[in-house]
Amino acid sequence: MPAQIISGKEVSAQVRERLKKDVEQLKLKNPNFRPGLVVLQVGDRDDSNLYISMKLKAAAEIGINAMHLRLPATATEEEILHSITEVNKNSSVHGLIVQLPLDSVHEIDTEKVTNSVAPEKDVDGLTSINAGKLSRGDLGNCLIPCTPNGCMELIKQTGVSVAGKRAVVIGRSKIVGAPMHDLLLWNHATVTTCHSKTVDLAAEVGRADILVVGIGKAEMVKGEWIKKGAVVIDCGINHVIDETKSSGKRVVGDVHFQSAKEQAGFITPVPGGVGPMTVAMLMANTVLSAKRFLESHQAGKWNISYTRLNLRKPVPSDIVISRSCAAKSIDSLAREVGLFSDEVELYGKTKAKVQLTIIKRLQSLPDGKYVVVTGITPTPLGEGKSTTTIGLAQAMGAHMKLNVFACVRQPSQGPTFGIKGGAAGGGYSQVIPMEEFNLHLTGDIHAITAANNLVAAAVDARIFHEATQSDKALYNRLVPLSGGERTFSPIQINRLKKLGIQKTEPSALTEEEINRFARLDIDPSSVTWQRVLDTNDRFLRKITIGQSPTEKGYTREAQFDITVASEIMAVLALTSSLEDMRQRLAKMVVATSRRGDPITTEDLGVSGALTVLMKDAIKPNLMQTLEGTPVFVHAGPFANIAHGNSSILADKIALKLVGPEGFVVTEAGFGADIGMEKFFNIKCRYSGLRPHVVVLVATIRALKMHGGGPTVTAGMPLPKEYVEENFNLLEKGCNNMRKQIENAKHFGVPVVVAVNAFKTDTEAELDLVCTLAKSAGAFDAVRCSHWAEGGAGAVALGEAVQKASSAPSNFKFLYDLDVRAPKVCPKDSSCQSETSEPVWALAFCSRWLAQ
Repeated sequence: MPAQIISGKEVSAQVRERLKKDVEQLKLKNPNFRPGLVVLQVGDRDDSNLYISMKLKAAAEIGINAMHLRLPATATEEEILHSITEVNKNSSVHGLIVQLPLDSVHEIDTEKVTNSVAPEKDVDGLTSINAGKLSRGDLGNCLIPCTPNGCMELIKQTGVSVAGKRAVVIGRSKIVGAPMHDLLLWNHATVTTCHSKTVDLAAEVGRADILVVGIGKAEMVKGEWIKKGAVVIDCGINHVIDETKSSGKRVVGDVHFQSAKEQAGFITPVPGGVGPMTVAMLMANTVLSAKRFLESHQAGKWNISYTRLNLRKPVPSDIVISRSCAAKSIDSLAREVGLFSDEVELYGKTKAKVQLTIIKRLQSLPDGKYVVVTGITPTPLGEGKSTTTIGLAQAMGAHMKLNVFACVRQPSQGPTFGIKGGAAGGGYSQVIPMEEFNLHLTGDIHAITAANNLVAAAVDARIFHEATQSDKALYNRLVPLSGGERTFSPIQINRLKKLGIQKTEPSALTEEEINRFARLDIDPSSVTWQRVLDTNDRFLRKITIGQSPTEKGYTREAQFDITVASEIMAVLALTSSLEDMRQRLAKMVVATSRRGDPITTEDLGVSGALTVLMKDAIKPNLMQTLEGTPVFVHAGPFANIAHGNSSILADKIALKLVGPEGFVVTEAGFGADIGMEKFFNIKCRYSGLRPHVVVLVATIRALKMHGGGPTVTAGMPLPKEYVEENFNLLEKGCNNMRKQIENAKHFGVPVVVAVNAFKTDTEAELDLVCTLAKSAGAFDAVRCSHWAEGGAGAVALGEAVQKASSAPSNFKFLYDLDVRAPKVCPKDSSCQSETSEPVWALAFCSRWLAQ
């Protein structure tokens, strides 16, 4: 009875259909995900083009996002390796095929090239690492070469069990023979590999229950050699002369098919046998690689290591502690928390920026729990909000084993070099390295300085040029000839639309329209935009600009502010994307015209340049705590000038990375009555995020000051009231804490009070504050010692926060943006002045203010 034909076309079709369903399931679970494949080709060989087109077609049918990367025949080995490295780093690509042969005019080391493919993306299974894993039987942790894998799939279709069978493999190539031997062996066959030096090949073949041939010699294996009923897999592709064919030749395998099918139980034809399976198994490996990638990068599935603290008593200085800790490399931390290599830009070994492309990847994933740390009304003694933020993150991460991100502001160099000092936390609860954190970091504040001062320069330059030039000269400078033609830029088109001029051809403007377009007519006394510097320099607070003879007598009074007071800093903290930042920067008002019209950066024509200067600053900065938990450091607006919170972007990314059971701990600047209020009413309103818990930080000595304690002078010893037990001052001061708890509860969020303990505090004082906090409505109140003990000293706080995050919460804003002010003055009921201003923008009517 003739052998049953094993059709590779039918089996490959089944495999492709199965893969198509697998991809659909992947997309259902991860809507933004799609397996990615790159086929790299060097040169332009016709046979390679044919094979590649087959692979791309198969990928498209299955739902794999495939790309053909073609390099010219002039490509050098270095250029090929560089291209492979770029694909290796691309997290959207899960399979990389290097199409062989490499058709380059240069000498190329093919082995070196194939081994440069990342093993997890080596869907051909040709790297030494994958080959080594296969030879050791590590089948679940490698990618198997496609042809042997396809052969195994065909053998499975016969229903013949491989286990216990005698298998013979003819050929020992790295692509077919050698991996086929390993694959059969680890599927429990007894395997013999035959080759050109094998003695009595026919006798070896005759003992095979399973025969796989890949020797590259046309019809070498004869039918009479084959054991009756054997499974025969023919991997050969050879061309022999056949005058009956139009091409003069036909394709045959390594086995003489006509005689072999009379002996075998099952046999693959050539063509139509193993060939179609190779492409199918390439696709199978790509889908397998994509599945493994997803499995190892599940949202919230962190594989993080923590740094053990070596606590010392007495506690050394912050800088000594920071420098004594061996920080993890920042790229390692990035991998631990689920960031891909192409989503991270390294700035040395301890800090990195995170690409905003991650937002799209994570957008369908659930958020974690959102915790804001704030404090009682600040005093010169300090409450330790930053230290508590970091200590809480260390406790929840390193000690409670929860996924946790801290999100904090970048400090200004002004306070850092002033009496306040840095903002990295303190003691054993710090962001490290503290020098990097407190100083330049990745240059975000410097970028804001440059962008801000560009606007300032543009304002004064525009006033100067308008004062010294005619309309025509000004217009010709604004719209210069280029190649004999004048063209409006997109920003200038926007200005024309704002002016109601519906023209796009520069030569079409009338003299009156040229005047309106070219002249902003800025009133110098109305300029509100100041120059900035991120250093305290009191002698720049009031200056006179324009004293050079080249400025032709144009002078005016101006001033320098500190950089973090720039509106650009507030924009950075509130922005949600590069395009959103571009629009916000364009709307910034810098002055008014003599007609009373607001002048914006878009009118000045610099909003695009500002965006370019800020294109890197918009990316959050990744650092770590002393105990190895992740921290985003991004933006640093002051709360008394802007809204006093770190960036929305950092919080949003962190909330996705920690997963639904994780926590993001962010800090609101200044006291709860300003930083927390602005966090709720401004940051949460813009971001759409809803907080789960408020942590209110208080200290015994600060509460005593609120209770009427004596004045504290920086650098002088503390009065005895602050270092000795004093219930009278303490209880009076707790009124401040009570009101802050009440304020937070107005927003519908549970409050946990963190009593940041000092060595001078007594047990009775600490107990009193906790008792009064709970009686005021706090969900819980706990003492903390994270400054001296690191995360271990804030575990009780972490547990309270975790419990509070599951408590009922009904977050709400305290006012709507569209609520209008009353039609009569709130200060004088007899005043009938009307207004349409929003209530939050108008406290008093114009008549009252005029008085």
